[in-house]
Amino acid sequence: MSGSGSREGFGSPPWDPADRVSELEDTRAIPGRGNAGPPGQPGQPGQGEQGSGPDSGGDGDAGQPSSPRRRRKRRRRRSALVELLVLGVIAVVLALIIKTYAIQAFFIPSASMENTLDIGDRVLINKLVYDVRGIHRGDIIVFDGRGSWDPDTPYSSNIFSRLGSDLEGIVGISHDSSIYIKRVIGLPGDHVVCCNANRQITVNGVPLSEQSYLYPGNQPSAQPFKITVPAGRLWVMGDHRAVSYDSRGHIGDPGGGTIAESSVLGRAFIIIWPPSRWGILNIPATFEQPQLNSPATSSSNAALAAAMDNGTPLRQGGAVAAGLPLALGFTGAVPLTWLQHRARRRLSARRKRRQSSQR
Repeated sequence: MSGSGSREGFGSPPWDPADRVSELEDTRAIPGRGNAGPPGQPGQPGQGEQGSGPDSGGDGDAGQPSSPRRRRKRRRRRSALVELLVLGVIAVVLALIIKTYAIQAFFIPSASMENTLDIGDRVLINKLVYDVRGIHRGDIIVFDGRGSWDPDTPYSSNIFSRLGSDLEGIVGISHDSSIYIKRVIGLPGDHVVCCNANRQITVNGVPLSEQSYLYPGNQPSAQPFKITVPAGRLWVMGDHRAVSYDSRGHIGDPGGGTIAESSVLGRAFIIIWPPSRWGILNIPATFEQPQLNSPATSSSNAALAAAMDNGTPLRQGGAVAAGLPLALGFTGAVPLTWLQHRARRRLSARRKRRQSSQR
């Protein structure tokens, strides 16, 4: 009876002492639900305990939703770095193209063109203008003196050396001592003489009124000369005649002091720095005289055929490259990079649509 009474809940537990009680360590964990123990036990959602279910905010799965976000952020950072690199490469390529074929900036380190160009001025030259028109008297030109005023040193055949020199040029650290800047006074066939009774230089017998651009107090030339400019050559002079070592100082050089038209890099057309010196470099009115373009004197053709030819070397002239082409390159690279970015996004969207339609 006592056994039956105990089985009705008044004594011993309702199982035999020989029956084994389930231990907590024997329980198995249900994925996402913690241990299958009684409520309130460690690992089981219950009173006073934080579970590890999807809505509990615990550490079990909480890190997983953020992983795709981190991956997306890393992809975005990598994409931004790639686009920045592409932008830089495009900018450098465009800068090289602009510098080679269109526009280049030069720094003026000497006084030979004062007061038209002061020491420290930066000018832009137009490299395309002489593809659409000829060189004019009065143009301010930048040219390479190799082969006329300087020894004809060959360019380096090493592609890496030339590329390095070009890259230096677009950022403004090039120092080429054979590059000069002067004003064109005589064209091929012109008879240029100094001076007439009024101490003026004449071109084809027409006197030049040079007060508007000559350095104050300078005379047109303290050195007399007379030359007929050979075919394919130019007679050039600085505006600060007292200090300019120009065609007059190279009369014994090949071409009788003239420089080759083929050596002209471009026409200086604007001062861009400093801001207080900004201005357009126009052709002075004295070079617009109609008589200058009339047929030259009767002796000019014969003199042209018998042009002079001998030589002497010279020191550094006047212009060093500055870094405007790189800025222009970046200006052109930004829209190109934006367009390729849009194209990539469209291609990526099409790829995703195709993949989703195939599933």
